[in-house]
Amino acid sequence: MNRLTVSREALLKGLGGVAGIVERRQTLPVLANVLMQPVDADLALTTSDMEIQMRMRTTLGEGHAATADLQATTVNARKLIDILRAAPAPEAALEWADGKFTVRCGKSRFSLQTLPAEDFPLVKEAADYSAQPLVIGQGQFKRMLALVHFAMAQHDIRYYLNGLLLVADGHQLTLVSTDGHRLALVSAQVEGLAEKREVILPRKTVMELLRLLADGEEPIAMRFASNQAKLSFGDMELVSKLVEGKFPDYQRVVPKGHKNHLQLSRQTLLAALQRVAILTSDKFKGVRINLEPGALRISSTNAEQEEAQEELDVDYSGDPIEIGFNVAYLIDVLSNLPGETVRLDLQDGNSSVLMTLPDDASFKYVVMPMRI
Repeated sequence: MNRLTVSREALLKGLGGVAGIVERRQTLPVLANVLMQPVDADLALTTSDMEIQMRMRTTLGEGHAATADLQATTVNARKLIDILRAAPAPEAALEWADGKFTVRCGKSRFSLQTLPAEDFPLVKEAADYSAQPLVIGQGQFKRMLALVHFAMAQHDIRYYLNGLLLVADGHQLTLVSTDGHRLALVSAQVEGLAEKREVILPRKTVMELLRLLADGEEPIAMRFASNQAKLSFGDMELVSKLVEGKFPDYQRVVPKGHKNHLQLSRQTLLAALQRVAILTSDKFKGVRINLEPGALRISSTNAEQEEAQEELDVDYSGDPIEIGFNVAYLIDVLSNLPGETVRLDLQDGNSSVLMTLPDDASFKYVVMPMRI
């Protein structure tokens, strides 16, 4: 019989860190489970979906420690989290043997099925990892991800768009995402870059990083192999398959030399677009923008012949332009940008628009127009 007493909050924190990739419907029953292994006096918690593996070393709380004679096991991750969340006491006693896992908390008792630890499909580590890791502060990397993640495709048959391009070149790190209709790009100068690399991180990996990365200066170390990435931060180690395929030439997509320029309040534009979006067609989400000296007009209609209009006073003296957009593409970027002001560079009603931050060349957002 394996016995262990833990702080309920400490174990919940560890399980919450690794449970994000556990799907409710699994091809293999063991993939619904978390692998629990003693490591020194701590507990290592591992989950996998065959594409991503997450491993977190979890301290068990003050006065609690794992012993070396504990045997590894696997138990349903979601059920264990739900039990611990609902449990009435600050400590939980865990017991497992002969295919059963028992949780005692106060006067509550729960019995779960286990599956053998040797059945858990650990990811085989690639042999060609780079010797030198790419190191960047977690907070800085998280902010960069937040500026581009929304432009990734979802379930696109062009599988290389269902992820995020990471380019390390010298001391410059660039992140790019696109779904074919819009493109987001952000770059930064960082200290700890290794040799030049271009890899595509899967969408699920990107979303887990956004969930787990801290906001401070604690580092994240990234190593890349030909088909795999290993990301280490805090007590977490995340191993992910890379997306294969050739990412589009993003540098060709960014327009240069647009002659019409407009700066305006990000929040004002966002609020106006959100109001006009109420009456857009559910399928197309199209809005029409009319720009002329001194005024920006936004309008939408739908199949019921309903209409919304907004007018903003703007400091603009360029050409009159009428252009249509999927309003969701504009709302996405404006909702994720920092700062009070955005800049739009336009050419005409048929050309893509470049959105940037004034006095900050590190971010670019390109959106294609749509016919309305």
